[in-house]
Amino acid sequence: MRVVIAEDNVLLSTGLELLLTSKDIEVAAVVPDAGGLLDAVTEHRPDLVIADVRLPPSFRDEGIRAAVALRRADPALPILVLSQYVERIYARELLAHGSGGVGYLLKDRVSRVSQFVEDVRRVAAGGTVMDPEVIAQLMVGRGHGLDSLTGREREVLSWMAQGLSNTEIGERLTITDNAVHKHIGSIFAKLGLAVSDGGHRRVMAVLTFLDDQ
Repeated sequence: MRVVIAEDNVLLSTGLELLLTSKDIEVAAVVPDAGGLLDAVTEHRPDLVIADVRLPPSFRDEGIRAAVALRRADPALPILVLSQYVERIYARELLAHGSGGVGYLLKDRVSRVSQFVEDVRRVAAGGTVMDPEVIAQLMVGRGHGLDSLTGREREVLSWMAQGLSNTEIGERLTITDNAVHKHIGSIFAKLGLAVSDGGHRRVMAVLTFLDDQ
């Protein structure tokens, strides 16, 4: 796996590079700004991009806007965004351009090394990973059909948004795979996601979950 990192904090970028390298993940480039990120992706064609939301010069949204631009150009490019805070609209923007391979994690999560590496591999493989704190904040006041979900269905959808498989969700909730499958089927039905949507329904369910009002 080849990774490009966009992070202006030297300590964090160096730490990420050392961590990933120690796990046999190749870091093709480390850049400090959005322009460098776009150039590095063009040059190295990575399997995954890890980008800070806020990059120089204004430290507002340069990183996330570069990530969204990359997804528009290549919806299959896996993107893992790191942020200091929960910024809801950006999670939705990333999911809107592709069918998976998206992560939104708070930087505190990086300190949990084994979990972070697992999240990196999951996103690179096309999965969707959302930080539990992001999920908790997005749960407040959600509409767009989500109000019709039962408490258990909301739990299942929350775990889906964190990138867990049906088996992993069943283990968390101590229920069978068949029960998880039924809950997910009910979620799809209540959110109006047709059978013809195929595997894309899972991402669309998460997108609905993250949709800003």
